[in-house]
Amino acid sequence: MNGILIIIGKLAVAILRLFKRNAGNLPGIVLWHLTGGKCCKMFRVSCPIIAVTGTNGKTSVTNCIAQLFERSGKKIIINKEGNNLDTGICSLLLRHCSFTGKIDADYLILETDESHVPVVYSQLKLETLVVLNFFRDQLDRNGEMETLIQKINGFCKTFDGNLLLNGDDPNTARLGRANPNNKNVRYFHAEPYAFATKTIFEASEGRFCPFCGEPLEYEYYQYSHIGKFKCGKCGFGDYVPYITAEKIDLEKPVFTADGHEYSPKLNSIYNIYNMTAVAGAAKLYGIGHKITDSVISEYTVNNGRMETFMLGDRRTTLNLAKNPVGANMTLRVMNEMRGEKELLFVLNDNVADGLDVSWIWDINFSVFERVARVITSGTRAYDIAVRIKCSDYPAENIVVRPDLDDAVTELAATDGRKFVIANYTAVQPTRSALKRYIEKHGGKHE
Repeated sequence: MNGILIIIGKLAVAILRLFKRNAGNLPGIVLWHLTGGKCCKMFRVSCPIIAVTGTNGKTSVTNCIAQLFERSGKKIIINKEGNNLDTGICSLLLRHCSFTGKIDADYLILETDESHVPVVYSQLKLETLVVLNFFRDQLDRNGEMETLIQKINGFCKTFDGNLLLNGDDPNTARLGRANPNNKNVRYFHAEPYAFATKTIFEASEGRFCPFCGEPLEYEYYQYSHIGKFKCGKCGFGDYVPYITAEKIDLEKPVFTADGHEYSPKLNSIYNIYNMTAVAGAAKLYGIGHKITDSVISEYTVNNGRMETFMLGDRRTTLNLAKNPVGANMTLRVMNEMRGEKELLFVLNDNVADGLDVSWIWDINFSVFERVARVITSGTRAYDIAVRIKCSDYPAENIVVRPDLDDAVTELAATDGRKFVIANYTAVQPTRSALKRYIEKHGGKHE
């Protein structure tokens, strides 16, 4: 029966590719219905599987871990396009399996949606799970964050493989206690960077101990609820890190881990945590500093993630932000940069974004540093303008331009450094608008 289903799936892949579609999800949807929701169970996978999950950063970390193994001479399969639900992973395996369902690879390295970790890995044998962070995200689809954590915690209760957890996120670190018999739990950690704070800076999800309910005591906050914490009553948070990022200097940028200095391309504390997770995975699998250094120093993101455009001579950084933490991290990078800046915020409320945009009220606009002007755009341009005005930012410095081309033209009309934040369905139209401006008025896409 499996053989017939795989032939049906491969036929669906072939037909979609014939029509120049990437077959990233639809073949898996077909098999999901034919198998009663068990579409990943039909594959014969004998190689180790490494999964990366979490609210933010899983695409970057998955790609970097894949490069570690590729540069070590291993044959890997990765869902590079980001189709990270069970149907997307099924479609990926269909493209790489034999007609008997056998997967030929040294490693499967899979970005996996948080809510689908228990679904996928009840069907496939997982060796290592890397968990980056948990924040509220897409409330329409995911519900409250605690719902997601409980799903993964349930999976971890019987999981005895490698767990590599962000030990500075109490919502992630708590998974380390899910299975007391699992001796393969490891934590990554970062020492405070120059802009770490003693008090909370942004909306937080990790204020109380998940085990005894006492308020958590923080030595410092890096961003949001990420930082060095401990429960004074039950000791939650008192662990020995497997790998630590220290000597963090975002001006250069550099950080040190296990005695080796790394030079990532992106200068944010958020990226330091991502790259520390990558270095932790390299250490776990015995991949040397030389290969790890080459991956970390060369990796950059594009497609709307800290992507640089020159609007004439005006350097412009575009970043995707689909939840408050993503937006707050871009604002931190902007605020920490010297000189005056201007911001364009593009907010849509399409189905893929989540129709509920109340998350914008958890963005910390009150800490603007040298932000001379703000332009808003997108289907909810007025909503984000009102939100920024309510943070006591001068209303006369807010310009609403719902049309994206008008908004980009307005942004480029003045001198100085520019930043653009766009949510999920807004980021690609915004990229296109920036490129159209460059084609018409000059500049370049770096």
